[in-house]
Amino acid sequence: MSVGLDRLQALRRQSGAAAPRAPAVALPEPVDALVEQVARLRGLLRVTRGSAPLVAASADRTIPGREIAAGLWLQEQRLPLGNPWPVLLDAGFDRREPVPTHDLLFFDTETTGLAGGTGTRAFMIGAAAIDGDALHVRQLTIASTGAEAAMLEVFRGWLRASTVLVSYNGKSYDAPLLKTRYRLMRQAEPLSGLAHMDLLYPSRRRYRGCFENCRLATIERRVLGIVREDDLPGSEAPAAWLGYLRGGSGALLRRVLAHNRQDVVTLARLALHLGSA
Repeated sequence: MSVGLDRLQALRRQSGAAAPRAPAVALPEPVDALVEQVARLRGLLRVTRGSAPLVAASADRTIPGREIAAGLWLQEQRLPLGNPWPVLLDAGFDRREPVPTHDLLFFDTETTGLAGGTGTRAFMIGAAAIDGDALHVRQLTIASTGAEAAMLEVFRGWLRASTVLVSYNGKSYDAPLLKTRYRLMRQAEPLSGLAHMDLLYPSRRRYRGCFENCRLATIERRVLGIVREDDLPGSEAPAAWLGYLRGGSGALLRRVLAHNRQDVVTLARLALHLGSA
């Protein structure tokens, strides 16, 4: 039986009958070709992997002041005090002895968020000091994340062993955040050894229950009679800075500067008010 089968197969080969072929299968394109196609599509869409949405570059990129290091801007102003300040500020409201006014440094930060922690950074530091008959206001702004270390170094240079920091909620927020950023930048942290008057606490003791809240904006309006015009809320500051980094206009960032400047001016006026009342 097997001999007959072998004989039959041999005869079929001699007659030229073709063996059935498997159906043709389309082979995949070479990997290099696929990569090239994907790259071409990305180029057409102007998309890069992991990138943020592109923002059209603005022609208005002005930051007030002067660039003192790569990406670090300093704005300085001398604002008249109006009435002369006392040589010593009565700091009984903070349960301490009188403080020489030339040692006071009113400061405030603008940051990328209110949560704090290692993921939050300060992109602006404002500080004011009594200088003769004027309030000397200095503001540092970083226009790139790489300028943060330089900003912290400059701010350190504004501090002396006798400096008394003055803030509003700075003991709980601004100072701890800056300490964290100094450590992350591998720089010596200069704030821990300084005296610090946080005006939030004496304001709460004196005005709790008098107003709807004790936020700085409320205290300055209800106690000092300061009404801000066209003020950019602090909650919008992070978006203004991030928009600038992505090529947006400097208009909102300039409003953040104005907001920060008014904050430190208000701190000075509030300290004088608390020390005089």
